[in-house]
Amino acid sequence: MTVRPIWPAEAARFSAELDAHHWLGRRLTGQVLRYAAELDGQWVAVAGFGSAALSCAARDKFLGWSREQQHSRLIHVANNQRLCVLPAGRQPNLVSAVLARLLRRLSDDYLAVYGHRVLAVETFTDPARHTGACYAAANFRQVGSTLGYGRSAGSYHHHGSPKRVWVYPLRRDAASILAAPFDHPLLMRQEASLADLNALPLAGHGSLPGLLEQLADPRARRGIRHKISVTLAIVVAAGLSGCARSFRSAGDFAADLPQDALGRLGARWHPVKKRYIAPDEATIRRHVEMIDADHADRLAGGWLLGLVRAGRITAEQAGNVLMIALDGKVLRGAWEELPDVKVKLFSALVHGEGVIVGQRKVPQETTEVTQVLPLIDDIAASSPAGDLSGMVFTADALRVHRDNLTQIVERGGDYLITVKGNQPALRRQLSALFPAGPASRGDFPPSPHHP
Repeated sequence: MTVRPIWPAEAARFSAELDAHHWLGRRLTGQVLRYAAELDGQWVAVAGFGSAALSCAARDKFLGWSREQQHSRLIHVANNQRLCVLPAGRQPNLVSAVLARLLRRLSDDYLAVYGHRVLAVETFTDPARHTGACYAAANFRQVGSTLGYGRSAGSYHHHGSPKRVWVYPLRRDAASILAAPFDHPLLMRQEASLADLNALPLAGHGSLPGLLEQLADPRARRGIRHKISVTLAIVVAAGLSGCARSFRSAGDFAADLPQDALGRLGARWHPVKKRYIAPDEATIRRHVEMIDADHADRLAGGWLLGLVRAGRITAEQAGNVLMIALDGKVLRGAWEELPDVKVKLFSALVHGEGVIVGQRKVPQETTEVTQVLPLIDDIAASSPAGDLSGMVFTADALRVHRDNLTQIVERGGDYLITVKGNQPALRRQLSALFPAGPASRGDFPPSPHHP
């Protein structure tokens, strides 16, 4: 048996089957996906999924999320609005087999069609019509009953027929993800998040806001409403979640944070409003512009490096070796005080994650090569051993410089760097050590440009 989404040309047939064999008919609402189950080339069942109910106390209690979280994350719960066995499919265990196949593919289908995953499925059954045994057999959990209200034309009315509420988590940790203070990477539309903020030390000993307290605050003490350390911690959190592409996006991220997340980040408590207050976009912009950017980079980069080495942020590693790429970039939309001169950064990124663990601004009068030693100094200072042991640095041919590579090795690190025509003597030596031949280059002749 196969279970698949219907083709657009099959929509009329799908609706006709529901009208003929399901007491609720064809109507589906919200973000809809329609499926057909086939056995020996014949439709044996149809199913329809749509958006979850806006209000369901039993479901919300089971998931444990707040009203604020429910409002923002409801799209990650789908509702099995129709499940209909057709006359050709009336045989034992068929419904359970159909449901199992549907649930395995549902999250990926929602991601492909609507750009987000679903982590749980809900459905409602009328006890006056059936017991819901097929859902129980498919490991749905009955979490309670509705209050007997229905929603029509934007308002609720009491129909007096409570329904049983069933929930199926598509992951074992679905409830904890949906009720977590910060958005889990699985809740991101493009899955651009670098780390699960809920698992990182954002409060207490070794927290990011506590570490950023080391930054000098140039403001007068009177009238301060938001700590710079808290504002920058929110900016770092926005970056790790993939949301900090501009001051505006960082401000939007801060404004959308739930109360428990703001509390973990140390946001200001408003004694009258009785809630945590997030810094707005203008505050974020002012704080970022007034601090020592190099010092902030060293603090945040060292914090991230420690998390990567401790396994709190997963990285692509070879054994116990941490692979770090050295690379430069020009910031889009950022300019120096001089006209028509863009800001250049030289960064150290962890392979496989893209987490920046060190960063230096390249002075206008120098090149990126001059920033290698200061950058590895920052990384070594952030390491528990105070050196580069267990790290392998990769870089392109522009970063090949004897003193820089010597310093990496003397501090206990290793490197893997491309050599091209900008180092002709070294290139000739390598060519003599590793001559190209059929065994190493297949059937292709040696290239005169890349020995």
